[in-house]
Amino acid sequence: MQKEWLYVGLTSLFELFWIFGFNVASSWWHWIIIVSIIAIDFHFLSKACENLPTGTVYAIFAGAGAIGTTLMDIFIFDGEFNAIKGIFMFILISGVIGLKLADNAPTDHDKKKGVNA
Repeated sequence: MQKEWLYVGLTSLFELFWIFGFNVASSWWHWIIIVSIIAIDFHFLSKACENLPTGTVYAIFAGAGAIGTTLMDIFIFDGEFNAIKGIFMFILISGVIGLKLADNAPTDHDKKKGVNA
């Protein structure tokens, strides 16, 4: 596993930490922790973007955040799951996978040069 993909996983995880913090913060010092977690999160995001396509990194980051937040709402904050949420989570996951596959697809420029993806 490439180090950059570890950064993608870490930025997705830390995004969920600070989103959770938004839901439970009740003191001024909680916000100091949340801001620190956000800074760490964006450090991992920038490290992931150094050698991976930014669009793919951001799609995974945003998709993991959206799905993770929905699951956190359901399992931690007693939110409700329904078929519509499930369908849209499936669409989101499919879109992120599609973007990753599209990044690896050879372009017309690569085909003309004889480059394989």
